[in-house]
Amino acid sequence: MAPEQGRRPLQAAAPLRIALIHGFAASMAPANAAFERLWPAPLRMNLLDDSLAADLERCGGVPDAALYGRFVRLADYASASGAQALVFTCSAFGACIDALVPLHPGKCVLKPNDALLQMAVDLPQPLGLLASFAPTLASMPAEFPPQVTLRTALAVGALEALQRGDRAAHDQAVVDAARELVQQGCRAIALAQISLAHTAEAVRQATGLPVVSTLESTVELLRAQFEGGQTGGIASPAP
Repeated sequence: MAPEQGRRPLQAAAPLRIALIHGFAASMAPANAAFERLWPAPLRMNLLDDSLAADLERCGGVPDAALYGRFVRLADYASASGAQALVFTCSAFGACIDALVPLHPGKCVLKPNDALLQMAVDLPQPLGLLASFAPTLASMPAEFPPQVTLRTALAVGALEALQRGDRAAHDQAVVDAARELVQQGCRAIALAQISLAHTAEAVRQATGLPVVSTLESTVELLRAQFEGGQTGGIASPAP
């Protein structure tokens, strides 16, 4: 039977839409796999600009006005597409992401390391921060609460290996960097990038230390925020 004249058919409520915004192609698969495993309900959209990292390096690791503008446009596009949450998957762009929060009131604008920063004070100290992208280690340590004793290690050559498809060489470089953190006296290791998440078990076996990933903690924090009925951005860790 046709609907009564002048009355629109009932439509199902639109599902929660989450935009995953990537600076590395290698972050897309693990980010989506984590959502599929831990919180498959939301509708995900993926935006990739894999030139962001190279341009950040050309800026000496400090974003310029052009990079800020590109983040604004990426966020505007995701928001206009109906995304209620904008999740950025590269930890090196914290300043750019923070600048978006007041521009999108009522939206959840989330850095990949927000959850890790909140849990860091409860992790064994010193905490080792491991990255494969050097600008991440230039910007991210300053975001940790001051009571966290932090050591850092760069997995030299890992990112380049991953970009050329040599996952074994990537993973070995990550494990080697993790062993350096053990030598520095670290009692837990945090993987600073989503592209490192798949190495967590290998790092755990090689070091015998607790290993946390920005990936799983991000999904769990986001799920808690929406299922708990909160709105807006996620609070930064207290100093």
